[in-house]
Amino acid sequence: MWIKEYSACNMNDMTDYKIQSYMDYNATCPIREEVIEYMTEIMQYTGNASSVHRFGRRARKYIEEARMDVAALVKVKANQVIFNSGATEGNNAVVRKYCKDRILISAIEHPSIFRPAQEFATKYEIIEVNNDGVVDITKFENILKTGEKPALVSIMLANNESGIIQPVEKISKIVKEYDENIIMHIDAVQAAGKMEIDFEKFGADYMTLSAHKFGGPQGVGAIISAKGKIPPKILFGGGQERRQRAGTENIAGIAGFGVAAKIARNNIDYYQKNVGNLRNKIENELKKYDFVRILGENSPRICNTILFSIENAKAETMIMNFDLENIALSNGSACSSGAVQTSHVIEAMGENKDNAALRISLGWASTKENVDHFISVWQKIANNIKKV
Repeated sequence: MWIKEYSACNMNDMTDYKIQSYMDYNATCPIREEVIEYMTEIMQYTGNASSVHRFGRRARKYIEEARMDVAALVKVKANQVIFNSGATEGNNAVVRKYCKDRILISAIEHPSIFRPAQEFATKYEIIEVNNDGVVDITKFENILKTGEKPALVSIMLANNESGIIQPVEKISKIVKEYDENIIMHIDAVQAAGKMEIDFEKFGADYMTLSAHKFGGPQGVGAIISAKGKIPPKILFGGGQERRQRAGTENIAGIAGFGVAAKIARNNIDYYQKNVGNLRNKIENELKKYDFVRILGENSPRICNTILFSIENAKAETMIMNFDLENIALSNGSACSSGAVQTSHVIEAMGENKDNAALRISLGWASTKENVDHFISVWQKIANNIKKV
């Protein structure tokens, strides 16, 4: 297995474990061994990257090398990358910078966009998606041109629950043709490392990333800014990160982010082929049952994600049943303190709220054995559902 795992019945004994199938990569991804090794090496050294002596210069070198690798992942220059604690910080910073003006956000955005908009924005409006989970372009154009000019439009590239890829390039073009001064923000957290990302081609002003979604450490991310744009900042104090994000840098974490970005960039084709094949095998099995529906099946999706609904079932019960069989999946976003609740993404797509909606998300360490394990357990659960 890719990581030493523990039995669900004995969480204190790390040597007692059974076969486990971790299928919640969109919540967080296992850290790659190369990342752990590099971070461990760096943590043995002392140095503040703001210091001018040799210890500080060595720390600075680690950060700048990582900056180049993260920049390469989304095809930008290194000076367009500002490191932070993750996408939530970056998303909050973008929304709060423009919260005094009108903001447009899609109905399927992550809570780190929704919540600050609800809390701080003078006026925010929701862009609807169709039943396939894709932003309704006609409705978007209407809302864009109605009322006062928006200061910000925020659309995620790939949805964290459904995996559906949004037409951000087309949306950005519409925005900039209407008024080039409107800020276009793209949350690319779930897309990074799973598909090619070309920041400039997408036409964004800002983009947010998070390391732990593709094999890096938790608690490290970045905000990417278009050339000539000053990144929004949320922390004030010292001069770190070009005075846009004060505070002593997490050197080991940033370095790990860089390694993960480099590995992800070099393996996107391999990832799409292998993870895509595993995803398709599960999906083909699910579609054998007439009480199952694959949400967003007709839309472009990242290759690792399946969001499916089950009639006559409860999401919480289903998750518990899978967990008892050492299979980890979720009912959507993992950003609500472990709560199993109705997803706003599901509602936006018009899905029946009484059906159980589950998300399977695979990743770099997923194996055929994991998939076969899931299928065998699913067949038992599905047969019980049929009898109800």
